[in-house]
Amino acid sequence: MSKVISYNPATVEDKIGEIECSTKSEISTIVSNSNKVKSDWKFLPIKKKIDLLKMIYEKFSKRKKEIAQLITTEIGKPINESIVELEKGLVYFKYYLDNAEQFLRPNQKTENGIKHSIKYIPYGTTAVILPWNFPFMLFIWGVIPTLLSGNTVVLKHSELCPLTGKLLEEIISDSTLPNFVFQEIYGGAKQGRILVNNNINFIWFTGSSKTGQFLFKLAGKKFIPSLLEMGGSNPAIIFDDYKLKANVNKVFRKRFANCGQYCTAVKRLIVHKSVFNEVVTELKKLTETIKIGNPNSSECEMGPLASFEQRKVLMQQINKAREKGANVITGGKIPENLKGAYYLPTIVTKISCNMKIWKEETFGPVLPIVSFQSEEEAIELANDTIYGLGAQVYTKDIKQAERVADRINAGMIEINQGKTSSPSNPFGGCKLSGIGREHGVYGFKHLTQIKLISQ
Repeated sequence: MSKVISYNPATVEDKIGEIECSTKSEISTIVSNSNKVKSDWKFLPIKKKIDLLKMIYEKFSKRKKEIAQLITTEIGKPINESIVELEKGLVYFKYYLDNAEQFLRPNQKTENGIKHSIKYIPYGTTAVILPWNFPFMLFIWGVIPTLLSGNTVVLKHSELCPLTGKLLEEIISDSTLPNFVFQEIYGGAKQGRILVNNNINFIWFTGSSKTGQFLFKLAGKKFIPSLLEMGGSNPAIIFDDYKLKANVNKVFRKRFANCGQYCTAVKRLIVHKSVFNEVVTELKKLTETIKIGNPNSSECEMGPLASFEQRKVLMQQINKAREKGANVITGGKIPENLKGAYYLPTIVTKISCNMKIWKEETFGPVLPIVSFQSEEEAIELANDTIYGLGAQVYTKDIKQAERVADRINAGMIEINQGKTSSPSNPFGGCKLSGIGREHGVYGFKHLTQIKLISQ
């Protein structure tokens, strides 16, 4: 029987554990059991669902340090960032619990003596497929609203963090949640394909655009709905009247947090020509102060990439850019004194729009920077991508900022110190960044179908 093996990316991929991959027969049985109980879960009153999931919230809260430590060990995220992930994830969990009943309440109206009731009905058995970069946060995003909406869940977590997935499953299993309402399978792409080809009713996915496209086509053939949150190559535009410290610091955080391994990170920086050198200089200073090292240390600000394969892809993108004339301002290499999957935070200029570092999503601590002269050019550069997840605009001219934000083809735009991340805000993008929205009333409505009863 094949196994999924967990490695520590900070210590030359030392093996820290393994889990047997789910077999085709096991996955079929799990899906079958999910289908057997989906009607019971569907009709269980929402208040009862909330009460059951509150117990899980409390268990996660009590064990958050343990979960955070395992995340750091499996994917190399600095322990301080892992703790923040747990805390933010619990904020989202609490929000879902507090608002699910209101969001899913039927809408009623009376016209000409006839009563009309609009209800929000769950789809049924849902395949939830998660990536590794936020193992707890995305677990909460994918699993909790789906369960509260009345769907049953079969989860496949990433093969890069199987032990974290297993721990979360064990915590849920040690609760009073009815049997088979939540189940988990283990493995990689093979097991994921087996799952989605089974008798499921909905697909919830966060991950690469390539996999998302595959799932979208499969969902079309099966004629079932899906919610897909995929890759991003978010642009940030800095105009010439920007505030240096506040805005550059935000760009810095939005690029290099979690070693640059998240979909809404700033992936392309577009700076007005008159302040280009100043911005590059300031970012170089900030980048060279990042404390890189043991992610278990409270002083660590950047750990390794999640795997050596992840680093290999990133290095190929940078090397190709160098071959085409790109200038590496700082970084661009493996640190000499660290043996894990580390890579120095990197700033690159002299970028042409045919380079992989511009065209592809860079999932790591690399920031390409280009200049512009006119508003039109900035918008054109921002939209020069197959992705459309998020973007940032920095300028004192609010009318200009709003005009530019309206013209950028992306699902979430931040102006200056604006912040789109909130459990009440819709999360999602356009183009190859995905279909559908998570969070708030929007997310709950996407997890259900509308049913009208007129009498």
